[in-house]
Amino acid sequence: MKKSILIAIVVSLGGFLYGFDAGIISGVMNYVTPEFNLTKFQEGWIPSSPLFSAMFAMLIAGKLSDVVGRKSVLLAVAFLYALSAVLSAFSISYEMLYIARMIGGVAFGAALVIAPVYIAEISSAANRGKLVSVQQLNIVLGFFAAFLSNYYFNDTFSSGTSTFLTEDTIWRWMLGVELLPALLYFIGMFFVPKSPRWLFANDQKEQGLKALVSLYGEEKAALEAEAITKSLANSNSDEKIKFKEIFKPSLKIVLTIGVILGILQQITGINAIYYYATAIFKQTGIGTDASFASGILLSFTTVVFTVIAMFLIDKMGRRPLLLIGVGGIALSMLLCAYGFKNATYKITAATLTTLSPMDISNIEPLEDTVFTSDVAFKNAMKAALGDQVYAKHEGDILEAATRMNATLVLIGVLGFIACFAFSLGPVMWVMLSELFPTKYRGLMIGFVGFLNGLISWLVTQIFPWELATIGNAFTFLIYGVIAIVGFLILLKKLPETKGKTLEQIELDLVSK
Repeated sequence: MKKSILIAIVVSLGGFLYGFDAGIISGVMNYVTPEFNLTKFQEGWIPSSPLFSAMFAMLIAGKLSDVVGRKSVLLAVAFLYALSAVLSAFSISYEMLYIARMIGGVAFGAALVIAPVYIAEISSAANRGKLVSVQQLNIVLGFFAAFLSNYYFNDTFSSGTSTFLTEDTIWRWMLGVELLPALLYFIGMFFVPKSPRWLFANDQKEQGLKALVSLYGEEKAALEAEAITKSLANSNSDEKIKFKEIFKPSLKIVLTIGVILGILQQITGINAIYYYATAIFKQTGIGTDASFASGILLSFTTVVFTVIAMFLIDKMGRRPLLLIGVGGIALSMLLCAYGFKNATYKITAATLTTLSPMDISNIEPLEDTVFTSDVAFKNAMKAALGDQVYAKHEGDILEAATRMNATLVLIGVLGFIACFAFSLGPVMWVMLSELFPTKYRGLMIGFVGFLNGLISWLVTQIFPWELATIGNAFTFLIYGVIAIVGFLILLKKLPETKGKTLEQIELDLVSK
């Protein structure tokens, strides 16, 4: 058990790097947007471009790992993470930055698919949920580390005490520190064994048995080997699998459930919250520095509730956690929508000491106007100041102008994060690693991962446009309604897989 836990921690370091990258970019955008004078499309593309490349990596990674092995793919993943960190830190243009981030997207797209599969294949039925959840724990620890790192860099820069942090270099340091965990991941992967189930499926039974013995001991390893051999014999694993086979009637139930979970995890807005956390908190008017600090609270909440999920997933089961979590997500998003709906905006130019005298004179005609729409207020300010000046000072402007219950939105965001962290976050990947038969697992989890990545990219790409075009309140209302629909679908469709071996789940859910 101890060895399995250690292996799961090492393998899921790819998840830590994914979380670190997603958390870091929310702070990076605060400096990159005005420096490169990004359009709304570009402002969405830098955070979302890794997700775009990730969805294609997800599509092929599962099948590739079936051919060359889980471990080989994960080694390549670690190298790509390191390469992405270096290129991102030294980017000299908008184009170079998003290409560097797309390389990282290939890495985490493959990691998110392969790591849960590998961990499930080295786990027993009794601890599989807990061990696969280590991946999600590492993801949220990555978020936490990123928000701490962002806060440190921003605080050091704001204090004016640093000689190496400037507006041109601070975001480079934010991105560059990712190299350290990437190198640790690359080195650690050399010390993990190959998947025993993959070895059996590829006619390397002697090596597979040795791997099982090292994990479970001889007695239990013999039982696991027998179950794996029987399952592979029943599935005619020697036959070459074609992509269209995952749509055959016998796999309809497991594929449908997988697709529902894969889409629902992203379409409820999790990446919009993570990738734009600093921007969202700035919308409440609490200021830039407080927004960075709130990011730490957000990521800490994620860690706490992910740990709770790890303790509950093999006791309560997958279904209860998902239903409670998705229901809570719906309520939290509706609370955010309500908080933003009741906001008003009135600028007082004299309080904006960071603006130039000319910029202050440009916004003085707006001082007597009370805006009830965040979109109308921001458009008026952009017309007066220009997009680049507004982007650079947005935190200060919103802090001076916004009148709303910021605590209400903070509670809503933290509630969303907490509910996601003990439900859709870890449980989706656990169930995807369990639902699909060994013969089809790599291909099917790759397909669902592609859909998951596609939705993730779309949500992240359009979020800045949503805030600028339809406003904060309506954006969060959309996510709340989607979560309600998802809850009703899960209530009707979702099975329970707790305490069953992978072979038992296949017997129960795959039609013969």
